[in-house]
Amino acid sequence: MEESEKESIKEASVEVSQEFKTLINTDDVDSLKQIQHLILGRLQDSNAVLSHFNEYSENCFNEVSGDFSKNTRLLRSMKSDLDYIFQKLRSMKAKLLATYPDAFSDNSKGEIVDRRPDLELSQ
Repeated sequence: MEESEKESIKEASVEVSQEFKTLINTDDVDSLKQIQHLILGRLQDSNAVLSHFNEYSENCFNEVSGDFSKNTRLLRSMKSDLDYIFQKLRSMKAKLLATYPDAFSDNSKGEIVDRRPDLELSQ
């Protein structure tokens, strides 16, 4: 390329950039930058608060997870004990009904349906 051609390209690019600058209001750009900076600060604050909350939640969970598992084992043990007790009671009632048919009222002779929810099924 010739020197004059290079200069004309340079002058054209300067002119285009000046025209482009007139399309953009510098006050609007400054305002957008300020708003973006404000939003960035708020997001950083929110991130810090959420990180703190996550750490706090993790500490709380670690403190009570042992109690939860211990109480879960206790409840399952109690459930199996109660199931055994009710099974024995049904067995005794059946023996009593066989031996003494008039021992219970007519309403209690019907089949007993266990209506308790099964807590071991995932819902």
